[in-house]
Amino acid sequence: MVERVLATDAALELIETLKGMHGPLMFHQSGGCCDGSAPMCYPANEFKVGGNDVRLGEIGGAPFYMDADQFEYWKHTQLIIDVVKGRGSGFSLEAPEGVRFLTRGRVFTDDEADAVEEAERVSA
Repeated sequence: MVERVLATDAALELIETLKGMHGPLMFHQSGGCCDGSAPMCYPANEFKVGGNDVRLGEIGGAPFYMDADQFEYWKHTQLIIDVVKGRGSGFSLEAPEGVRFLTRGRVFTDDEADAVEEAERVSA
């Protein structure tokens, strides 16, 4: 099955560390239209997900959401969540660790895009 969102090994390690410190987590990406955008990581249930948010999947057991308007820019792309050195802006949990999550993208092949759309139709 083709997934809309994946995480690198470095991101998965950081997620496990943050879960050990803060308990269950969730991710939300509300801005940025291209590689280099930063998803925000919060303790689960600390960020209020609304009716305009789309659940893309999970990384490291944490749900990953994106604003529906933002999703329109990314729907043809597999998101790959990575970690880079340096502090990002905002209140994301990884900031005190001296790193930040980073979104990279890979455009789906036509076959992958068809498979993702079919899977979403079936599960709806």
